[in-house]
Amino acid sequence: MTTPITFAAPHSFLGARAHDRSAGFCVAGVPLDIGTTNRAGARDGPRAIRNAARMLTDGRHPVSGADPTALDLSDLGEFDIALGDIQKSLAMIEEQATGLAHLLAFGGEHGVTLALLRALTKRLGEPVGLLHIDAHLDTSEDNFGQRFAHGAVFWHAITEGLVDPRRMVQIGIRSPAWPEMFEWTRAQGVTILSAQDVHQSPIASVIAQARGVLGTGPCYLSFDIDGLDPAFAPGTGTPEIGGLASWQAQAILRGMAGIDFRGADIVEVAPAYDVAEITALAAATMGWEYLCLLAGKK
Repeated sequence: MTTPITFAAPHSFLGARAHDRSAGFCVAGVPLDIGTTNRAGARDGPRAIRNAARMLTDGRHPVSGADPTALDLSDLGEFDIALGDIQKSLAMIEEQATGLAHLLAFGGEHGVTLALLRALTKRLGEPVGLLHIDAHLDTSEDNFGQRFAHGAVFWHAITEGLVDPRRMVQIGIRSPAWPEMFEWTRAQGVTILSAQDVHQSPIASVIAQARGVLGTGPCYLSFDIDGLDPAFAPGTGTPEIGGLASWQAQAILRGMAGIDFRGADIVEVAPAYDVAEITALAAATMGWEYLCLLAGKK
């Protein structure tokens, strides 16, 4: 069978077959954005990411030669959520993620990561290391009085024992934050590499430092698209200038070959603020890069 022309590619991510929860690798959209603290709209992110992914269906990885479509891959569509109820939505997301062998989720706001980590660590029986690319720490105990808003996700993940903070590295951090947040985060053992740290360092040293933190145990990738500079990803709810270039983030992911990833999410794409699909394409490509890591390992 010939590869379809990009503009005629199937609407599932990379043309994956639909709604098979028994697949070795699953993709799902998580359209929750009621805990955002600035511009809403990430509920439409999963559809935009799938649409932009048509550009990634006509070849293998240019460096590794990996072909993610060779994976046992299924697109589950969108997870159900509870309208207007964050905690009930998180419970529903956790239930739907439970039992999946390996999940790549597209948000939705960053708060969805909490439910995904709960499901994953329940299955693994241990906390995971975390590669977290973001402009924001997301370690506030609450956001404006809402304990489960998207900026509190990793406070919960750490205090619930879902991630091992000594094996957690945050890359791209640059937003305004209270000094106490930085102090608390570092006191847990988390490694923080600011966007400026990345800009001023050879990318190979950033990769080496991240790999050293993650180690050899099971890991999770959480990629907030606002980790990229708004020049490369304007379509997000909380843009912060001075961020990573898309090539830097792409290089970091390519440098993670061999890391024992057990799941991932790419969140905070808000297509209403996008320009020419560049944010959605960046998110889709980061998802493709992640699956290429898994296909190369397989």
